[in-house]
Amino acid sequence: MSLEEAQRTIRALGLCSGGLDSMLSALVLRDQGVHVEWINFETPFFSAAKARQAARATGVPLHVLEITDDYLAMLTAPRAGYGKNMNPCMDCHALMFRKAGEYMRAHGFDFLFSGEVLGQRPMSQTASSLRYVAKHSGFADAILRPLSALRLPETPMEQQGLVDRTRLLDLSGRSRKPQIALAAHYGITEYPAPAGGCLLTDRGYSRRLKDLMDHDAALLPGALHLLQHGRHMRLGPATKIIVGRTQQDNEQLARLYDPQQDLLLKTTGRPGPTVIMPGGGPREMVYLAAAICAGYSKAPETSTTAVQVTGAGRDDTISVLPVLPNEARRFLIT
Repeated sequence: MSLEEAQRTIRALGLCSGGLDSMLSALVLRDQGVHVEWINFETPFFSAAKARQAARATGVPLHVLEITDDYLAMLTAPRAGYGKNMNPCMDCHALMFRKAGEYMRAHGFDFLFSGEVLGQRPMSQTASSLRYVAKHSGFADAILRPLSALRLPETPMEQQGLVDRTRLLDLSGRSRKPQIALAAHYGITEYPAPAGGCLLTDRGYSRRLKDLMDHDAALLPGALHLLQHGRHMRLGPATKIIVGRTQQDNEQLARLYDPQQDLLLKTTGRPGPTVIMPGGGPREMVYLAAAICAGYSKAPETSTTAVQVTGAGRDDTISVLPVLPNEARRFLIT
């Protein structure tokens, strides 16, 4: 390292999930005098909420980028495939490192880092998966993993003296005891549980997403947000409905539906769910959706029920016999 390089501040950009490992990786580097900042990425599948909390707790500056379009392009055909559900963990991490690397170059950072721990997760944090992520990110020579650095090959940043390898760590495996002890050392008392906040790891959400991908070529953000709420039912190849389970579901569905494109159905004069039909549907499907809406309401089981249908240029009331939940269950997306 030249004298000029030794005198300037080294700047590192970290990928931050908001978890304890992310926090510790930044603090380990900051202890060496490295100026650290974080970057976090948002999509309909995960948010920056935990990263923002971590930034407030540590004082590490945070940059948040929305990457939905790039993420969906990857999600439809991940090179390394999916995990247990619809989670493309390895290609997800590679994409995030690629986007972070582009930000690094544009804003004058010296290298990237993350809180990954070797062997902590069986799919995405093995030695081979870490190599895969680095290779397919396009920034393999710029990625440092401070918490497991001593168990991994020496990086150019260590060889060049940008960081002191002897002050990096050798963590591995699934035990959280070393991280908890290190958190106490740094005075970190509040941090989220290690389970991630990615909806793609959720079995139910993944089933609904798979159905959407099988029937709708255009994965629009609004449709993806709707997957988080209610019972999803496939009435036909081009028609589905979402039936609110709770008052909170009903409120979220009413907020998320597009009145220009979607239909909203509710029983009149009787408590019942909010039902959304994304993109509308033919007459027979609207009547079937209304009957299911009535079936989940407090309406009598054997008499006709009035259901109001609004949206997509429509505002009228139709009368239907209820389709009860036991019968409607055959439409559930499983």
